[in-house]
Amino acid sequence: MSDEIRLAVAGLGTVGAGVVDLLHRNGDLIAARAGCRLTVAAVSARDPAKDRGIDLSGALWHDDPVAMAGAGGHDVFVELIGGADGPAGQAVEAALAAGTPVVTANKALIAEHGAALAGKADSAGVALSFEAGVAGGIPIVKAMREGLAGNRIGRVIGILNGTCNYILTDMRRSGRPFEDVLEEAQQLGYAEADPRFDVDGIDAAHKLAILTSLAFGVTVDFAGVSIAGIRKVTPVDIQFAEDLDYRIKLLGIGALTDSGIEQHVEPCMVRRGSPLGAVDGVYNAVMVQSDAADDTTYEGRGAGAGPTASAVVADIVDIARGRALPAFGIPAAALKPQRRADAEARRGAFYVRLIVRDQPGVMADIAAALRDEQVSLENVFQRGRAPNDPVPVVLTTHETGEAALKRALVRIGGLGTVLEDPCLIRIEDS
Repeated sequence: MSDEIRLAVAGLGTVGAGVVDLLHRNGDLIAARAGCRLTVAAVSARDPAKDRGIDLSGALWHDDPVAMAGAGGHDVFVELIGGADGPAGQAVEAALAAGTPVVTANKALIAEHGAALAGKADSAGVALSFEAGVAGGIPIVKAMREGLAGNRIGRVIGILNGTCNYILTDMRRSGRPFEDVLEEAQQLGYAEADPRFDVDGIDAAHKLAILTSLAFGVTVDFAGVSIAGIRKVTPVDIQFAEDLDYRIKLLGIGALTDSGIEQHVEPCMVRRGSPLGAVDGVYNAVMVQSDAADDTTYEGRGAGAGPTASAVVADIVDIARGRALPAFGIPAAALKPQRRADAEARRGAFYVRLIVRDQPGVMADIAAALRDEQVSLENVFQRGRAPNDPVPVVLTTHETGEAALKRALVRIGGLGTVLEDPCLIRIEDS
């Protein structure tokens, strides 16, 4: 084994700078665990003059990350640029073509091109590692790929976006609406200036697509993820959830069903005292349901320089120790095509919130629409009483067909006494 592993680091933003800082700060400890010293030999970023608060004096600077990837002179290529396409993908492909192991934190790249890149890594006989791409500092990829290697996994359920979890937590604690909490989250740096990637569920969907592939040995299918964000969740919904002993969380759910694989990112209600219900703020958590180990839950910070750098360095240490496995736990050629579940077959219990005009006959019309789709109600709640004024009405269902319930809600939403589009939130008790 060499006494030094030379790294080429592409991207010196928050994560890239965090990786370099961690390697310097904990260098002796990391060297003892890796069996050799890890040295930053080359770097590439947009602005060579920018002060990033890290020592780069021993690194060769490259303006072009793709050229750096193929130039040689390093043992591991670390891609921290981001983005599913463009220079990040081109640089990873160049590194693999040169026979260089790759470590990346780029969940979009792996979610959209992971199977193809894994095939190229296998052909080159090198590692493609992406622990940092899912749930930050939580070692969920290693847990699923290695710790649960003897299990058949049935479902994976996770709080996969810290921004959304922070917003929903603050809405619950403060009673403020989504827009106000989002604005504050942006001021505090928990949300980007353009928050769509987070609050509309795309970031969580990238991570879920990766977890689904790991769980079920199938090709990554980001396009097959059904995505709903948190913009429509209101303080009224959050308070009703509390009254029902639930918390609202944006969950990514991947499940192996009789009709195929389900992948959904959506707001869900989870029991307040459950492992996921207790996770607040910017934290992430992932629950894996398997046959031998049963339910295992992993929690920690899902983003930020420290947690993400921790995951990047862990992958590099594995490569240094010769412990690299196929990217998705099995050779890319053995990944099965993903068969998407029949949407009409999905079932569950649901929360429905309506804003209605309080007048005679409203509930009868609603009940008729649900009856015609064979949707059975568990509870009905009405908050306040003001004849002819808008009032919230909440329904919870027994397990029912999701497609049937949505058909009923289309009919209900067309009633003249229903003043807003119905809000539908899945109840996730498992």
